[in-house]
Amino acid sequence: MVLLAAAVCTKAGKAIVSRQFVEMTRTRIEGLLAAFPKLMNTGKQHTFVETDSVRYVYQPLEKLYMVLITTKNSNILEDLETLRLFSRVIPEYCRVLEEAEISEHCFDLIFAFDEIVALGYRENVNLAQIRTFTEMDSHEEKVFRAVRETQEREAKAEMRRKAKELQQARRDAERSGKKAPGFGGFGSGGMTSVSSGSIITDTIVEPEKPKITPAPVRPSGPSKALKLGAKGKEVDNFVDKLKSEGENIIASTGKRGSDASKVLPPPVNVESVHLRVEEKISLTCGRDGGLQNMEVLGMVTLRVSDDKNGRIRLIINNNDSKGLQLQTHPNVDKKLFTAESIIALKNPEKSFPLNNDVGVLKWRLQTTDEALIPLTINCWPSESGSGCDVNIEYELQEDSLELNDVVISIPVPSGVGAPVIGDLDGEYKHDSRRNVLEWCLPVIDSNNKTGSLEFSIAGQPNDFFPINVSFVSKRNYCDIQVTKVAHVDGDSSVRFSSETSFVVDKYEIL
Repeated sequence: MVLLAAAVCTKAGKAIVSRQFVEMTRTRIEGLLAAFPKLMNTGKQHTFVETDSVRYVYQPLEKLYMVLITTKNSNILEDLETLRLFSRVIPEYCRVLEEAEISEHCFDLIFAFDEIVALGYRENVNLAQIRTFTEMDSHEEKVFRAVRETQEREAKAEMRRKAKELQQARRDAERSGKKAPGFGGFGSGGMTSVSSGSIITDTIVEPEKPKITPAPVRPSGPSKALKLGAKGKEVDNFVDKLKSEGENIIASTGKRGSDASKVLPPPVNVESVHLRVEEKISLTCGRDGGLQNMEVLGMVTLRVSDDKNGRIRLIINNNDSKGLQLQTHPNVDKKLFTAESIIALKNPEKSFPLNNDVGVLKWRLQTTDEALIPLTINCWPSESGSGCDVNIEYELQEDSLELNDVVISIPVPSGVGAPVIGDLDGEYKHDSRRNVLEWCLPVIDSNNKTGSLEFSIAGQPNDFFPINVSFVSKRNYCDIQVTKVAHVDGDSSVRFSSETSFVVDKYEIL
């Protein structure tokens, strides 16, 4: 087999990226690719066409073509196998098979092409090896970076420690009535110490300003003022280094203290009666199926900020059929809630506490019924000749839910390079430091109930567990909502605002 060139071109024969493996001019390769579309017979399906001098082996890639140009005496079976490998390499670097995406990653593709073919002959490599070779992952480099980061952290810690020691020494000196380091002195040395000390107080602490008294003039000569000034400069250098490293040095001035005491503004559109419906799920599932434990804890929290709306009652709509256990606050009328699903105080003359979050209703669901799992994760790692092929799929079983910011974290072996991604719904991110592959999905709902991820990497099936899942949702799992808030007297409606959240405490597949 003698492979002359590998190219990705448009259906009109325009070359987007081309790699020649033998000596060939640009005019020659552009001419060959321009003639390629004219040679194809549109009425028949073939994987190759021939001319008097060369053979084109090609595969459509949506609106593009992956084309190999070979000599006529090459082995067509080997050519087709090589073509399939080329076609699998392109999606590894290009998320979309379009001309702009191919052009953006052209150099990555050329480097990968060079790993497949050398001097016109196919190399014995697979997709995982190509990815490892092009990444040029170095264990020695990782060790060097880890050592350097450790040294930097130790240096930062040492600088902070010394800065705290000098700051404490200044405070002790001020308490005992002595002159603090960085102040005092006479003559030119005194001027140096005062200027250095003023920088320290601006950045670390601002003590009381000492009263200025006339000082007698002493003869010039060596004095301790120079040493004190040098100490002030030393602290100044530490502070500058801390700032350059990104550390925040907070000054205890009156102005900054007032800024720190500011309270964050409340959320927009919060009424005087505000309700929070919060749920938290903890789930443990086996890799071969079977729900080991699932617990959902929920709570309705009430906050009243206007005393006019203190004597109210909440009408609850409970459509849950999962068999959860409900529990009201001790001051809530349990009989009224059991009979009419209304939350009100036992003493109607009393009001709910003002400006205080009060949990009025909570519930708990604990089950081992697999049908109640909101989001199922199925992972199938299978060993292959070069490692493991892993297939993961999810399915939303609770159609009423809408899960946002879903992240499925799969552990991967360390020191074997990045995984080679195949079919993918959503996006992925490989964290080489934590040895985790994160499968990220912006939203999972009834219109996007299922999805899958396929990847290959060296390792054993047990290396890919436990799998952890995290998500947030603005819809609760147990169908419990507050539909109306009314005054105790007169049953007139009260305007209220509400927010619902469903979050993950623990969600893992062991």
